[in-house]
Amino acid sequence: MSIAFSRRKVIIGSVLAAVVVVGAWYWRTMQASGYGPAFINSNGRIEATEVDVATRFAGRVVDIAVNEGSFVRAGDVLAQMQVDSLLSQRAEAQALHQQAINAVETAKAQVAARESERSAAQALVAQRESELRLARQSLDRTERLVSGGATSRQTLDEHRAAVVGSQAVLEAARAQAAAAQAAVQAAQSQVISARSGVSAAEATIARIQTDIDDSVLKAPRDGRVQYRIAQPGEVLGAGGKVLNLVDLADVYMTFFLPETVAGRVALGADVRIVLDAAPEYVVPAKVSYVASVAQFTPKTVETASERQKLMFRVKAQIDPELLQRHLEQVKTGLPGIAWLKLDPDAAWPQALVVNVP
Repeated sequence: MSIAFSRRKVIIGSVLAAVVVVGAWYWRTMQASGYGPAFINSNGRIEATEVDVATRFAGRVVDIAVNEGSFVRAGDVLAQMQVDSLLSQRAEAQALHQQAINAVETAKAQVAARESERSAAQALVAQRESELRLARQSLDRTERLVSGGATSRQTLDEHRAAVVGSQAVLEAARAQAAAAQAAVQAAQSQVISARSGVSAAEATIARIQTDIDDSVLKAPRDGRVQYRIAQPGEVLGAGGKVLNLVDLADVYMTFFLPETVAGRVALGADVRIVLDAAPEYVVPAKVSYVASVAQFTPKTVETASERQKLMFRVKAQIDPELLQRHLEQVKTGLPGIAWLKLDPDAAWPQALVVNVP
């Protein structure tokens, strides 16, 4: 009885060993092949676009309104830089702007005065022209009288001299009118120059105001504060980083595929992501990027086995609408598995059907 019992134990042990071997082989095969040749998987990590919030110019950080982990919306105030010097510059520019406005009014008054002088000069020209016409008429009458012997030649000479004198006076009046016109144009140029000064002062005020507005650091997009790089009281140089944000609307998984597979992956192809931290959920995504240059390339590629070392970086973008519904649950850095379907006609296995809360 003991011999038969021992043989039975040996047989049972052999069967169990065989089952274990077959089970291990089956498990490794399934791990390697996944759900058949129509599907492939790769390990990856959840990543997101990071945005650094930095100051445009050098200055002191006065206040930071958020902490690490805070959720922010686009336009939310995140930090405040010191603006005392900028406020002083703006006050100075505003004073210069008022001076420029006063200069415009003064120039306009000068234009009015010069136009008045021009009008007077033009009236004088008209008077001198009238006097010249009268002198010429008198000369004509005198010449007729002299020819008839009714008056002396001395009177004729006097009238001729009067015409010459009237012509000279008229030319002088015309010169004064031209000078008055030039003075008007010069005054008008001063008005234009003064108005340019006003525009320059306004541009300076606008520039300084832009710097003041930029000293209030606002969130460029929706996201979560990942790091506080600076602290209140610190002095930063131009471009100094204050905060680091994670854009939770641009979350993706990065993974690598061999060259023989990467060439078959199209942009927009469906991807299923299973995270290690939540294996009960299947997250939908789409291929948004396939690298055009291989990674891990050996120095010489001569055999098919060596070519398998060519790996291409792939990004699978998670649906932004899905992310918006679960912003507080989104975590970067989580590892997981990305599954791709190489055969467009194949159906997703039940285990990879989209399943999100």
